[in-house]
Amino acid sequence: MKRLIVGTILTLALVTTAGVASNAREVVEIRLRGYFFSEPATVQITVAVEPAAGNRLLRIAADGPSYYRASELTLEGDKDKRLHTIEFKNLPAGSYLLAAEVLSRDAVLGRATQELVVTSSGGR
Repeated sequence: MKRLIVGTILTLALVTTAGVASNAREVVEIRLRGYFFSEPATVQITVAVEPAAGNRLLRIAADGPSYYRASELTLEGDKDKRLHTIEFKNLPAGSYLLAAEVLSRDAVLGRATQELVVTSSGGR
């Protein structure tokens, strides 16, 4: 029996204002195609970040009760591209909180979160 690897594209749209710390007017939008995945899950995450002078780091994490995975990408401020793609492979069964953060040298400029569930294969 073949293992079923379910992939998806998450679009986490983070729009930041040129180097200004997070505030209530900041636009953060998350779109998830699918919510449930079968283990081992492969999840492709696309993050849209509005280029801004203060953007220095993009951190993307999947945090579950017994598993944590994160990646970081260096950003080049207002010279960087808008779309960034990360793929997490072989996520085991569990509930996860996906988070994407845009950071400057000394502050979090924007944050978006989305939940996802990975179910065990074969109904275990």
